Amino acid sequence: MKSIAILTGGGPAPGMNTVVASVAKTFLRDGFRVIGLHSGYSALFTTQPRVQEIDFLLADEIFNKGGSILKMSRFKPTDEDFEKRFNLDFFRDNNVKLLVTVGGDDTASTANRVAKFLTEHQYPIANIHVPKTIDNDLPLPEGRPTFGYNSAKDQGRIIAAAVMEDARTSENWFVVSAMGRSAGHLAMGIAAACHYPMVVIPEFFNKTEITIEKIINMVVSCIVKRKLMGINYGAAMISEGVFHSLSDAEIKKSGIHFSYDEHGHPELGKVSKANIFSDLLERKLKELHIGVKSRPVEIGYSIRCHTPIAFDLTYCSQMGMGVYQLYNKGCTGCMVYVDHMGDVRALYLRDIQDPVTGKIPPRQVNVEANKIQSYINDLMDYITPADYEAARQYVPNPEEYDFKRILNWQ
Repeated sequence: MKSIAILTGGGPAPGMNTVVASVAKTFLRDGFRVIGLHSGYSALFTTQPRVQEIDFLLADEIFNKGGSILKMSRFKPTDEDFEKRFNLDFFRDNNVKLLVTVGGDDTASTANRVAKFLTEHQYPIANIHVPKTIDNDLPLPEGRPTFGYNSAKDQGRIIAAAVMEDARTSENWFVVSAMGRSAGHLAMGIAAACHYPMVVIPEFFNKTEITIEKIINMVVSCIVKRKLMGINYGAAMISEGVFHSLSDAEIKKSGIHFSYDEHGHPELGKVSKANIFSDLLERKLKELHIGVKSRPVEIGYSIRCHTPIAFDLTYCSQMGMGVYQLYNKGCTGCMVYVDHMGDVRALYLRDIQDPVTGKIPPRQVNVEANKIQSYINDLMDYITPADYEAARQYVPNPEEYDFKRILNWQ
Protein backbone atom coordinates (compact mmCIF):
# COMPACT_ATOMS: atom_id res chain seq x y z
CA MET A 1 0.00 0.00 0.00
CA LYS A 2 1.34 3.43 -0.90
CA SER A 3 2.00 5.69 2.08
CA ILE A 4 2.85 9.24 2.99
CA ALA A 5 4.59 10.34 6.19
CA ILE A 6 3.93 13.60 8.03
CA LEU A 7 6.05 15.22 10.73
CA THR A 8 5.83 18.52 12.61
CA GLY A 9 8.89 20.47 13.72
CA GLY A 10 9.69 23.46 15.91
CA GLY A 11 7.06 24.93 18.20
CA PRO A 12 3.27 24.67 17.85
CA ALA A 13 1.09 27.16 16.02
CA PRO A 14 -2.69 27.32 15.57
CA GLY A 15 -3.59 25.24 12.53
CA MET A 16 -1.11 22.38 12.89
CA ASN A 17 -3.89 19.81 13.22
CA THR A 18 -5.83 21.46 10.39
CA VAL A 19 -2.90 20.96 8.02
CA VAL A 20 -2.28 17.37 9.14
CA ALA A 21 -5.97 16.49 8.88
CA SER A 22 -6.40 18.14 5.47
CA VAL A 23 -3.32 16.41 4.05
CA ALA A 24 -4.56 13.11 5.47
CA LYS A 25 -8.10 13.41 4.13
CA THR A 26 -6.99 14.15 0.56
CA PHE A 27 -4.46 11.30 0.41
CA LEU A 28 -6.73 8.79 2.18
CA ARG A 29 -9.34 9.41 -0.50
CA ASP A 30 -6.74 8.38 -3.09
CA GLY A 31 -5.99 5.10 -1.34
CA PHE A 32 -2.83 6.13 0.52
CA ARG A 33 -1.94 5.12 4.05
CA VAL A 34 -1.10 8.17 6.19
CA ILE A 35 1.62 7.76 8.84
CA GLY A 36 2.23 10.50 11.38
CA LEU A 37 5.70 10.71 12.91
CA HIS A 38 6.18 11.90 16.47
CA SER A 39 9.17 13.97 17.67
CA GLY A 40 9.87 15.86 14.46
CA TYR A 41 12.97 15.03 12.43
CA SER A 42 14.36 12.78 15.15
CA ALA A 43 11.92 10.16 13.87
CA LEU A 44 13.89 9.92 10.62
CA PHE A 45 17.14 9.14 12.41
CA THR A 46 16.13 6.24 14.66
CA THR A 47 15.39 2.61 13.97
CA GLN A 48 12.23 2.73 16.08
CA PRO A 49 10.26 5.88 15.26
CA ARG A 50 7.04 6.56 17.17
CA VAL A 51 4.23 6.55 14.63
CA GLN A 52 0.59 7.59 14.57
CA GLU A 53 -1.80 6.02 12.08
CA ILE A 54 -4.13 8.72 10.78
CA ASP A 55 -7.49 7.65 9.39
CA PHE A 56 -10.61 9.60 8.41
CA LEU A 57 -12.12 9.48 11.88
CA LEU A 58 -9.00 10.86 13.56
CA ALA A 59 -8.49 13.51 10.87
CA ASP A 60 -12.10 14.67 11.22
CA GLU A 61 -11.76 14.82 14.99
CA ILE A 62 -8.61 16.98 15.07
CA PHE A 63 -8.90 19.34 12.09
CA ASN A 64 -10.28 22.34 14.03
CA LYS A 65 -8.38 21.86 17.30
CA GLY A 66 -5.36 23.72 18.63
CA GLY A 67 -2.05 22.08 19.41
CA SER A 68 -0.65 19.18 17.40
CA ILE A 69 -1.59 15.54 17.58
CA LEU A 70 1.92 14.80 16.30
CA LYS A 71 4.41 15.52 19.06
CA MET A 72 6.87 18.20 18.05
CA SER A 73 10.62 18.55 18.37
CA ARG A 74 13.39 21.03 17.54
CA PHE A 75 15.80 18.20 16.71
CA LYS A 76 18.34 19.29 14.10
CA PRO A 77 20.21 16.46 12.37
CA THR A 78 23.96 16.72 11.88
CA ASP A 79 25.85 15.70 8.74
CA GLU A 80 26.84 12.55 10.63
CA ASP A 81 23.18 11.82 11.32
CA PHE A 82 22.47 11.93 7.59
CA GLU A 83 25.46 9.74 6.76
CA LYS A 84 24.98 7.10 9.44
CA ARG A 85 21.48 7.23 10.90
CA PHE A 86 19.00 8.19 8.19
CA ASN A 87 16.29 5.53 8.38
CA LEU A 88 15.71 4.69 4.74
CA ASP A 89 14.27 1.31 5.76
CA PHE A 90 11.26 3.08 7.26
CA PHE A 91 10.48 4.56 3.84
CA ARG A 92 11.11 1.29 2.00
CA ASP A 93 9.23 -0.97 4.42
CA ASN A 94 6.17 1.29 4.43
CA ASN A 95 6.33 2.17 0.72
CA VAL A 96 6.45 5.88 1.58
CA LYS A 97 6.15 8.04 -1.52
CA LEU A 98 6.00 11.47 0.12
CA LEU A 99 7.38 13.11 3.26
CA VAL A 100 5.33 16.12 4.38
CA THR A 101 7.08 18.44 6.83
CA VAL A 102 5.24 21.14 8.75
CA GLY A 103 7.21 23.89 10.47
CA GLY A 104 8.99 27.23 10.44
CA ASP A 105 12.34 28.48 9.15
CA ASP A 106 14.50 25.87 10.88
CA THR A 107 12.15 23.08 9.86
CA ALA A 108 12.13 24.43 6.30
CA SER A 109 15.93 24.57 6.24
CA THR A 110 16.15 20.96 7.43
CA ALA A 111 13.49 19.96 4.88
CA ASN A 112 15.77 21.46 2.25
CA ARG A 113 18.65 19.29 3.51
CA VAL A 114 16.40 16.21 3.45
CA ALA A 115 15.33 16.99 -0.12
CA LYS A 116 18.95 17.39 -1.22
CA PHE A 117 19.97 14.19 0.55
CA LEU A 118 17.18 12.19 -1.08
CA THR A 119 18.05 13.58 -4.51
CA GLU A 120 21.79 12.93 -4.13
CA HIS A 121 21.14 9.34 -3.06
CA GLN A 122 18.47 8.78 -5.71
CA TYR A 123 15.77 7.90 -3.20
CA PRO A 124 12.37 7.97 -4.97
CA ILE A 125 10.65 9.95 -2.20
CA ALA A 126 9.09 13.37 -2.68
CA ASN A 127 9.30 16.05 0.03
CA ILE A 128 6.87 18.97 0.42
CA HIS A 129 7.02 21.51 3.24
CA VAL A 130 4.10 23.43 4.77
CA PRO A 131 5.27 26.82 6.15
CA LYS A 132 4.22 27.45 9.76
CA THR A 133 5.14 30.01 12.38
CA ILE A 134 3.29 32.49 14.54
CA ASP A 135 6.29 34.78 13.92
CA ASN A 136 5.22 35.25 10.26
CA ASP A 137 8.87 35.40 9.26
CA LEU A 138 9.11 32.88 6.40
CA PRO A 139 9.74 34.66 3.08
CA LEU A 140 6.45 33.92 1.32
CA PRO A 141 5.62 36.05 -1.75
CA GLU A 142 3.19 38.97 -1.86
CA GLY A 143 3.13 39.41 1.90
CA ARG A 144 1.11 36.22 2.42
CA PRO A 145 1.10 35.17 6.08
CA THR A 146 2.48 31.97 7.48
CA PHE A 147 -0.27 29.85 8.95
CA GLY A 148 -0.86 30.32 12.66
CA TYR A 149 0.16 33.97 12.63
CA ASN A 150 -3.33 35.43 12.36
CA SER A 151 -4.77 33.14 15.05
CA ALA A 152 -1.89 33.90 17.41
CA LYS A 153 -2.24 37.61 16.69
CA ASP A 154 -5.96 37.46 17.43
CA GLN A 155 -5.45 35.69 20.75
CA GLY A 156 -2.59 38.05 21.58
CA ARG A 157 -4.89 40.95 20.79
CA ILE A 158 -7.37 39.72 23.41
CA ILE A 159 -4.64 39.62 26.06
CA ALA A 160 -3.09 42.94 25.03
CA ALA A 161 -6.48 44.71 24.95
CA ALA A 162 -7.24 43.51 28.49
CA VAL A 163 -3.84 44.80 29.60
CA MET A 164 -4.53 48.22 28.11
CA GLU A 165 -7.93 48.30 29.78
CA ASP A 166 -6.24 47.53 33.09
CA ALA A 167 -3.79 50.37 32.43
CA ARG A 168 -6.67 52.79 31.83
CA THR A 169 -8.64 51.59 34.83
CA SER A 170 -5.77 51.61 37.32
CA GLU A 171 -3.73 54.40 35.70
CA ASN A 172 -0.68 52.17 35.51
CA TRP A 173 1.94 51.33 32.91
CA PHE A 174 2.62 47.87 31.49
CA VAL A 175 5.54 46.45 29.55
CA VAL A 176 4.33 43.68 27.24
CA SER A 177 6.64 41.31 25.40
CA ALA A 178 5.44 39.32 22.39
CA MET A 179 7.03 36.31 20.72
CA GLY A 180 9.04 36.80 17.56
CA ARG A 181 12.55 35.39 17.51
CA SER A 182 13.80 36.95 14.28
CA ALA A 183 11.18 39.53 13.33
CA GLY A 184 8.63 41.85 14.92
CA HIS A 185 5.51 40.91 12.93
CA LEU A 186 3.58 39.52 15.90
CA ALA A 187 4.45 42.37 18.27
CA MET A 188 3.62 44.94 15.61
CA GLY A 189 0.38 43.20 14.63
CA ILE A 190 -0.91 42.87 18.18
CA ALA A 191 0.10 46.41 19.13
CA ALA A 192 -1.53 47.91 16.05
CA ALA A 193 -4.76 46.03 16.75
CA CYS A 194 -4.85 47.54 20.26
CA HIS A 195 -3.52 51.04 19.50
CA TYR A 196 -0.53 50.64 21.77
CA PRO A 197 1.24 54.00 22.10
CA MET A 198 4.72 52.45 21.90
CA VAL A 199 6.08 49.47 19.97
CA VAL A 200 9.71 48.38 19.81
CA ILE A 201 10.74 45.80 17.20
CA PRO A 202 14.24 44.90 15.95
CA GLU A 203 13.51 46.21 12.44
CA PHE A 204 13.20 49.77 13.79
CA PHE A 205 16.97 49.77 14.29
CA ASN A 206 17.80 49.77 10.60
CA LYS A 207 19.99 52.89 10.84
CA THR A 208 21.56 52.51 14.25
CA GLU A 209 22.92 49.85 16.58
CA ILE A 210 20.33 48.40 18.91
CA THR A 211 21.08 48.86 22.61
CA ILE A 212 19.18 48.37 25.84
CA GLU A 213 19.48 52.08 26.62
CA LYS A 214 17.81 53.03 23.34
CA ILE A 215 14.96 50.58 23.92
CA ILE A 216 14.31 51.91 27.42
CA ASN A 217 14.59 55.54 26.28
CA MET A 218 11.93 54.90 23.64
CA VAL A 219 9.51 53.71 26.33
CA VAL A 220 10.40 56.67 28.56
CA SER A 221 9.72 58.93 25.58
CA CYS A 222 6.20 57.50 25.37
CA ILE A 223 5.57 57.89 29.11
CA VAL A 224 6.68 61.54 29.09
CA LYS A 225 4.74 62.35 25.92
CA ARG A 226 1.53 60.93 27.37
CA LYS A 227 2.09 62.88 30.58
CA LEU A 228 2.27 66.02 28.45
CA MET A 229 -1.02 64.90 26.88
CA GLY A 230 -2.58 64.50 30.34
CA ILE A 231 -2.60 60.70 30.10
CA ASN A 232 -1.16 58.86 33.11
CA TYR A 233 -1.34 55.31 31.82
CA GLY A 234 -0.22 53.21 28.90
CA ALA A 235 1.51 50.10 27.65
CA ALA A 236 4.58 49.44 25.56
CA MET A 237 4.89 46.39 23.32
CA ILE A 238 8.43 45.03 22.87
CA SER A 239 9.27 42.16 20.53
CA GLU A 240 11.38 39.44 22.11
CA GLY A 241 13.41 39.50 18.90
CA VAL A 242 15.30 42.56 20.09
CA PHE A 243 17.38 40.17 22.21
CA HIS A 244 18.61 38.45 19.05
CA SER A 245 19.81 41.78 17.70
CA LEU A 246 21.62 42.83 20.87
CA SER A 247 25.36 42.29 21.04
CA ASP A 248 26.78 39.89 23.61
CA ALA A 249 27.97 42.89 25.63
CA GLU A 250 24.46 44.37 25.66
CA ILE A 251 22.90 41.06 26.71
CA LYS A 252 25.40 40.80 29.56
CA LYS A 253 24.45 44.33 30.57
CA SER A 254 20.88 43.13 31.03
CA GLY A 255 22.11 40.76 33.72
CA ILE A 256 20.46 37.73 32.12
CA HIS A 257 22.37 34.58 31.17
CA PHE A 258 20.67 32.55 28.46
CA SER A 259 20.89 28.89 27.61
CA TYR A 260 20.81 28.01 23.90
CA ASP A 261 18.76 25.52 21.88
CA GLU A 262 19.95 22.99 19.25
CA HIS A 263 19.91 25.67 16.56
CA GLY A 264 22.10 28.07 18.55
CA HIS A 265 19.24 30.41 19.46
CA PRO A 266 18.96 31.90 22.97
CA GLU A 267 16.15 30.06 24.75
CA LEU A 268 14.06 33.16 25.25
CA GLY A 269 11.13 31.13 26.51
CA LYS A 270 13.01 30.34 29.71
CA VAL A 271 13.10 33.96 30.87
CA SER A 272 10.49 36.71 30.95
CA LYS A 273 11.55 39.43 28.54
CA ALA A 274 8.74 41.61 29.86
CA ASN A 275 10.16 41.21 33.37
CA ILE A 276 13.63 42.21 32.22
CA PHE A 277 12.46 45.34 30.42
CA SER A 278 10.01 46.30 33.15
CA ASP A 279 12.82 46.12 35.72
CA LEU A 280 15.21 48.11 33.52
CA LEU A 281 12.50 50.69 32.85
CA GLU A 282 11.74 51.17 36.54
CA ARG A 283 15.43 51.71 37.25
CA LYS A 284 15.53 54.41 34.59
CA LEU A 285 12.35 56.09 35.82
CA LYS A 286 13.70 56.10 39.37
CA GLU A 287 16.90 57.71 38.14
CA LEU A 288 14.84 60.41 36.41
CA HIS A 289 12.57 60.85 39.47
CA ILE A 290 9.50 60.08 37.38
CA GLY A 291 6.90 58.51 39.64
CA VAL A 292 5.69 55.70 37.39
CA LYS A 293 5.59 51.97 38.13
CA SER A 294 5.53 49.37 35.40
CA ARG A 295 4.16 45.83 35.36
CA PRO A 296 5.32 43.04 33.03
CA VAL A 297 3.10 40.85 30.84
CA GLU A 298 4.38 38.06 28.59
CA ILE A 299 2.53 37.06 25.42
CA GLY A 300 4.04 33.80 24.31
CA TYR A 301 3.24 30.18 25.02
CA SER A 302 -0.38 31.00 25.84
CA ILE A 303 -1.12 31.75 22.18
CA ARG A 304 0.73 28.94 20.39
CA CYS A 305 -1.90 26.21 20.92
CA HIS A 306 -4.92 28.47 20.64
CA THR A 307 -7.88 27.22 18.60
CA PRO A 308 -7.42 28.44 15.00
CA ILE A 309 -9.64 31.29 13.84
CA ALA A 310 -11.67 30.93 10.63
CA PHE A 311 -8.89 32.46 8.50
CA ASP A 312 -6.36 29.79 9.51
CA LEU A 313 -8.90 26.96 9.36
CA THR A 314 -9.54 27.83 5.72
CA TYR A 315 -5.93 28.74 4.90
CA CYS A 316 -4.51 25.55 6.46
CA SER A 317 -7.11 23.42 4.69
CA GLN A 318 -6.09 25.00 1.38
CA MET A 319 -2.42 24.24 2.05
CA GLY A 320 -3.18 20.69 3.11
CA MET A 321 -5.10 20.06 -0.10
CA GLY A 322 -2.36 21.95 -1.94
CA VAL A 323 0.20 19.36 -0.85
CA TYR A 324 -1.82 16.73 -2.70
CA GLN A 325 -2.03 18.90 -5.82
CA LEU A 326 1.72 19.57 -5.86
CA TYR A 327 2.53 15.90 -5.29
CA ASN A 328 0.38 14.89 -8.25
CA LYS A 329 2.26 17.44 -10.37
CA GLY A 330 5.55 15.79 -9.42
CA CYS A 331 6.78 18.64 -7.23
CA THR A 332 9.38 17.96 -4.55
CA GLY A 333 11.85 19.94 -2.45
CA CYS A 334 9.38 22.80 -2.21
CA MET A 335 7.01 24.65 0.10
CA VAL A 336 3.31 24.76 -0.65
CA TYR A 337 2.14 28.30 -1.23
CA VAL A 338 -1.45 29.54 -1.55
CA ASP A 339 -1.74 33.01 -3.11
CA HIS A 340 -4.36 35.66 -2.32
CA MET A 341 -6.63 34.21 -5.03
CA GLY A 342 -6.50 30.75 -3.47
CA ASP A 343 -4.29 29.28 -6.20
CA VAL A 344 -1.74 26.69 -5.09
CA ARG A 345 1.87 27.08 -6.17
CA ALA A 346 5.21 25.48 -5.40
CA LEU A 347 7.83 27.68 -3.75
CA TYR A 348 11.15 25.90 -4.17
CA LEU A 349 13.41 26.01 -1.15
CA ARG A 350 16.52 26.31 -3.33
CA ASP A 351 15.21 29.63 -4.67
CA ILE A 352 14.87 31.28 -1.25
CA GLN A 353 17.71 29.72 0.73
CA ASP A 354 20.97 31.40 1.60
CA PRO A 355 23.47 30.13 -1.03
CA VAL A 356 26.21 29.66 1.60
CA THR A 357 24.42 28.33 4.70
CA GLY A 358 21.43 26.71 3.00
CA LYS A 359 19.16 28.26 5.64
CA ILE A 360 15.91 30.03 4.87
CA PRO A 361 16.35 33.74 5.71
CA PRO A 362 13.63 35.30 7.88
CA ARG A 363 11.19 37.83 6.44
CA GLN A 364 11.51 41.14 8.27
CA VAL A 365 8.88 43.78 8.95
CA ASN A 366 9.12 46.41 6.21
CA VAL A 367 9.29 49.55 8.34
CA GLU A 368 9.08 51.71 5.21
CA ALA A 369 5.66 50.32 4.32
CA ASN A 370 2.82 52.84 4.49
CA LYS A 371 0.84 50.85 7.08
CA ILE A 372 3.84 50.80 9.43
CA GLN A 373 4.80 54.43 8.91
CA SER A 374 1.19 55.53 9.35
CA TYR A 375 0.98 53.74 12.67
CA ILE A 376 4.28 55.20 13.85
CA ASN A 377 3.37 58.73 12.83
CA ASP A 378 -0.34 58.81 13.68
CA LEU A 379 -0.97 56.48 16.61
CA MET A 380 2.25 56.10 18.58
CA ASP A 381 3.15 58.66 21.28
CA TYR A 382 6.72 59.90 21.71
CA ILE A 383 8.73 63.06 22.18
CA THR A 384 9.36 65.19 19.10
CA PRO A 385 11.31 68.47 18.78
CA ALA A 386 8.06 70.38 19.39
CA ASP A 387 7.90 68.78 22.87
CA TYR A 388 11.43 69.56 24.02
CA GLU A 389 10.65 72.62 26.12
CA ALA A 390 7.65 71.10 27.90
CA ALA A 391 9.42 67.77 28.39
CA ARG A 392 12.26 69.37 30.38
CA GLN A 393 10.09 69.19 33.50
CA TYR A 394 10.54 65.41 33.33
CA VAL A 395 13.88 64.85 31.58
CA PRO A 396 16.86 67.25 31.48
CA ASN A 397 17.83 66.29 27.93
CA PRO A 398 14.60 65.60 25.97
CA GLU A 399 16.44 65.27 22.66
CA GLU A 400 17.87 61.96 23.93
CA TYR A 401 14.31 60.66 24.20
CA ASP A 402 13.21 61.83 20.76
CA PHE A 403 11.95 58.58 19.18
CA LYS A 404 13.10 59.30 15.65
CA ARG A 405 16.39 60.76 16.80
CA ILE A 406 17.10 57.61 18.85
CA LEU A 407 16.62 55.56 15.68
CA ASN A 408 18.59 58.01 13.54
CA TRP A 409 15.54 58.50 11.34
CA GLN A 410 15.99 62.26 11.21
